This record gives sequence, C-alpha cells and structure tokens, in this order.
Amino acid sequence: MVGGALQIAGLLLGGIGMKKKIAVTGMPQWRVSAFIENKKKMFETIWEGLWMHCIRQAKKKMQCKVYDSVLALSPDLQASRGLMCAGSVLSFLAFVVAIIGMKCTRCVRSTWQAKGYIILTAGLLFILSGAVELIPVCWVANTIISDFYNPAVNVAQKRELGEALYLGWAAAFCLIAAGAIFCCFYRCCEKTRSYGYSAPTHYSTDSQHLHRKTESSYSKSQYV
Repeated sequence: MVGGALQIAGLLLGGIGMKKKIAVTGMPQWRVSAFIENKKKMFETIWEGLWMHCIRQAKKKMQCKVYDSVLALSPDLQASRGLMCAGSVLSFLAFVVAIIGMKCTRCVRSTWQAKGYIILTAGLLFILSGAVELIPVCWVANTIISDFYNPAVNVAQKRELGEALYLGWAAAFCLIAAGAIFCCFYRCCEKTRSYGYSAPTHYSTDSQHLHRKTESSYSKSQYV
C-alpha cells in the first residue's frame, strides 16, 4: 500500500516537472528588462528567451521575433538551448519508463526484479534530467546577476531574472524529488526481497532438524 502511494507520488511529481520543463524551454521570459534609475528602459518591456525575443512599447501590443541566427546569442543562451532540449527528452523518457515499471502495470513475462530495475532506471533518468536543467538555469541566472552589478555594462543592456528561471528551478526540484522517490522505492523492494529470501532458509533448516529427530526416535523404538 505504501509502495503504491510512493510510486503514484513520484509519477505525479515527475509529470509536473516534465510539463514545467517543456514550458520553460519555450518561454521567452528568461531575461527581462530591468528598471533602473526610474528610466524604465525608454518605456519598453523586453523579454529574451532561448528561441525569441519580445518587445512591448507603451500602449502597444507585444511583438515577438524569432532569433535570426544562433551565433548572435550569448554563450549561455546557446548552451541552454541544447541542454534544455536534452533535458526535456530525458524527462519524457523517464516518465514513460516509470509508467512501465509501475507496480499496478501488468506486463507479459514480467517479474518483480525486472520491474525493480525499471523503477530504478526511471528514478535515475528523472534525477539526470533535473540536473541537466539546473545547469542552464543557474548559468543564465549567474550571467544576469553578474552583468547587473557590473559597472562596465551599459544600463540599457542590463537584465533581471525572468519568470522562466523561477519556474525552471521548481521543475528541477520536482524532477529530482521524483527520481529520489523511485530510487527509495527500489531500495525498499530490495530489502523486502532479501528478507523474503532469508525466511525460507531458516524454515527448511528447522524442518530438516525435526525430520532427523523424528527418524532418530523411530530407530530407537524399533530397537526396543
């Protein structure tokens, strides 16, 4: 009962983290315009994401444009593209593997040992996908903070942390937590299996001892 609840909780956290991760990859709010010295950036709001940048002027609609060239991006955004895409694929793969290895899923010719290894694989994939996401999110956040407090950077080029970064940290936490739950479930299954294997051994030893004792008693009665 407890194991089933752990699996369901891990699957829910993994699904939430996977959806957030995919959303963060496509969101343009990675780097947003900063409001410094009450100038409000010439009354403009600027969003910079991995795939596009958006500009909204005062009393006008938001206009978004896809980047013309990848080489025009900063190194942190270039690396973040590949890492976020790889992390999204890993999280989706981990979610599918977790469904296959769920305790309630019945597969042909499947054993508890095989399902345990599947659950462990899903947990490791979740943890790996969360770690892969933390790298670009923390890298971009560190670059934004460093440029913000760097006096050599022009005020118009300074940015603040966008909503996508906070959502990325939350998604990474969900993925790592889901992976930890699946790994703990595999560990508990291994302990339960080891106890189950050791119990019949003592039983067989005791039964052999009783059998020998009975045979010895029979032999003595026959001599009498």
